[in-house]
Amino acid sequence: MAHNCSLPVTAEGVYPFDARGVAKRFRHAAIFGALDSLQPGETMRFCNDHDPLPLLSQIHGRYGDQVKIGYVSREQGEIVIDFLVTG
Repeated sequence: MAHNCSLPVTAEGVYPFDARGVAKRFRHAAIFGALDSLQPGETMRFCNDHDPLPLLSQIHGRYGDQVKIGYVSREQGEIVIDFLVTG
């Protein structure tokens, strides 16, 4: 099943973040800023053109178990990941 990040997210407390529209030099800062603005129980639905493994490692190092990472889609050219803030 294909997921398109440009479609509106209908679930309450799920906020889309399409990294493909953010300049590469600003992406990580923008992502951390978005995560910092979420309340416990809220999710950022992240979309990117590649699997951001270094970013996932940085998120785990910065937030630990306070942010749960779950892949929604791993299609070539469109990776969709939910970041759920738990604490």
